[in-house]
Amino acid sequence: MKYPITLCTSQWTDIKINELANKAQSWGLDGLELACGGDHFDVQKALNEIDYIPAKIKELKEHDLSCWAIANHLVGQCVSDPIDARHQAILPARIWGDGDPGGVNERAAQEMKDTATAAHQMGLDVVTGFTGSPAWSMIYPFPPTSQDLIQAAYGEFAERWLPILDHFQELGVRFALEIHPTEIAFDVHTMKRALEVLDFHPAFGINFDPSHLVPQLVDPVEVIRAFPERIFHVHVKDAKLNINGRNSILGSHLPFGDLNRGWDFVSPGRGDIDWDQIIRTLNSIGYQGPLSIEWEDSGMTREQGILEAIDMVKTNNFTPSDHAFDSVFGKEVGK
Repeated sequence: MKYPITLCTSQWTDIKINELANKAQSWGLDGLELACGGDHFDVQKALNEIDYIPAKIKELKEHDLSCWAIANHLVGQCVSDPIDARHQAILPARIWGDGDPGGVNERAAQEMKDTATAAHQMGLDVVTGFTGSPAWSMIYPFPPTSQDLIQAAYGEFAERWLPILDHFQELGVRFALEIHPTEIAFDVHTMKRALEVLDFHPAFGINFDPSHLVPQLVDPVEVIRAFPERIFHVHVKDAKLNINGRNSILGSHLPFGDLNRGWDFVSPGRGDIDWDQIIRTLNSIGYQGPLSIEWEDSGMTREQGILEAIDMVKTNNFTPSDHAFDSVFGKEVGK
């Protein structure tokens, strides 16, 4: 099984989509995971301009590229986050509005519904993104945090996201949460809890990105094994631990790229992730989507990073055997 290899465009929105498509074609990629930023994908134009989606599809085809998913992480973050001044920097002005937290949550929720509609109109069935979390500020249980408080936070998440997911389901589109610190689900146990409060909604699954698991000391393969039917999309991104006795997995309030951090994102193939085992496990569950490369490495240029990543993915993007290696033992030659 050879998975299509795509590029998540979230870190490339400073480049016009036509230029990036030219690059992607020259790199031998199969497609783009279009991020809602720059001129890569505009949800409201998709809904309100009759020629927008046909032109976007034509542009991709002209570069021999396809699209399997729309990425709308930053708006999704603001659906159930407690809103503060930091969120203004990641939101379009029309969604931020006057910054009133309740209004921001509501406008972000509507935009996620609109993203599902736009994806459906483009013939896609996956939107990747974040959910935000009313529970994340309680990650360390002090002041003492009861399970009632945690459950109430999960209930608030469900109240905000169930209407969105119902809309996704009506359209035949699935939402793939990138399991991630600051999201409602960041490991196996929290994903189970999120599914429970959503009554195992069929439109809610995972954008599997192991770079957010390794720094937490979570085995990425265990996430695939725990939720084989919920792996809707896969990101190829890497991370490297640097625990040295002075730092921790919490990042020490240091920016990405600071060599004193306990971990950092690195270009795929340069970190601690065992891509061979991940591909073998994806093969075993019958995953059907693309492998979408996401570059996040403050220590090297993105074009060198993406070229290295493509080579690494191609090496590991192998088709499983259709028979056991020992099936020929004990058989006579020619029979």
